[in-house]
Amino acid sequence: MRIGYKLASEAFGPAELVRQAVLAERAGFDFVEISDHFHPWLDSQGHSPFTWTVLGSIAARTERIGLATGVTCPTVRYHPAVIAQAAATLALLSEGRFVLGVGSGERLNEHVVGPGFPADVRTRHELLREALDIIRLLWSGGYRSYEGRHLRVDDARIFDLPAEPPPIAVAASGPLSARMAAELGDGLFATEAKPEIVRHYREAGGAGPRYGEVPVAWAADERTAARAALETSRWALTGWKVMSELPNPVNFEAATATVREEDILAHFACGPDPARFVEAVRRYADAGFDQLVLMNAGPDPDGFLDFYQSELDAPVRRLTPKDSPA
Repeated sequence: MRIGYKLASEAFGPAELVRQAVLAERAGFDFVEISDHFHPWLDSQGHSPFTWTVLGSIAARTERIGLATGVTCPTVRYHPAVIAQAAATLALLSEGRFVLGVGSGERLNEHVVGPGFPADVRTRHELLREALDIIRLLWSGGYRSYEGRHLRVDDARIFDLPAEPPPIAVAASGPLSARMAAELGDGLFATEAKPEIVRHYREAGGAGPRYGEVPVAWAADERTAARAALETSRWALTGWKVMSELPNPVNFEAATATVREEDILAHFACGPDPARFVEAVRRYADAGFDQLVLMNAGPDPDGFLDFYQSELDAPVRRLTPKDSPA
C-alpha cells in the first residue's frame, strides 16, 4: 500500500503547491499527485497554474517523494509529442520519481485552444490511444513519424530521454477505459471506489499499480470541514458524465447550486476523527486499489498534514487491498 497526497492545482497558487509538496514529503507520504487544469472547477477555487512548471520545482525541492499527474489529457490542449518531451524531462529531473497519469480529458480544460473537444466518448478514446502510441514511439528514441486518424508526428526526436521511461497510469471510469488502461498503460487511475473498474482492468490483463482518489476534508470539527468542501469541492458530486462535459466554472456553479452540506458529509470523510478517514481509505482498498491518494478539501492543509503524520499514516498502511474484488 502506498499513500499519496493530492495537490489541488485549482485551489492553490504555484508557490503554495510546492510548499505543500515539501511538507507532504516530511509528513511521510509516498507520492504527490497534481491535477493538470487550465481552469478551476469553480471560481471560488481561484487558481490554475501550469502543472508542469510546478512539478519541475517540486522535483528540485524534494528528495524521495514520488510525483504524478492526476491526470493529463495529451490530445487537444497538449499535443502528445509535447507531453512525451515534458514527461521525459521531468523523469530526468526527478531521478525516476515521476508517473505520467493520463486520461481522455474534460471540456473544461480542452476547449480553450479552439479546435473543440470531441462530443463523443469513442473519438476521445481513439485520440488517447493514438496519443499513447506517439508517446511510447518517441520514448523509444530516434527520429520518428506517425500518421493516425486524428494525430500526426513529423520527423520528431526527443534528445533527453531517461534510461527507463516513466510509467503511464491511464484513467478509467468504466469497462472500455479500464481495458485500455490494461492494454496501453502501466497502471490504472480512478476517482471512484468501484471494484468493477479494478475487475475489468485485471480481466484485461492489467497487473500494474491501481491509483484511487479518496475524498476527505479535515478540520477541527465536522461542520467546518463540510462547509469548506462545499465551497470549493462540490463539483466532485456531479459525476463523471457532467464533469467531462461542462465548459467553464460558471457552468459548474450552476450545476452544483443545490448541493448541501449533508451531501458533502455523505461523500467526504469530514472532521477530526481518524476512524472516519481510515474507513474512507478502506473502501478503496477493499475495491482493489493499492495507491491511495488523499484529496483533502478542508480549510487547513498544514493541519491536515500534521493530522496525517500523527493519526493516519500508521493505520492506513495496515490496510491491505483485496486481491479479488467482486
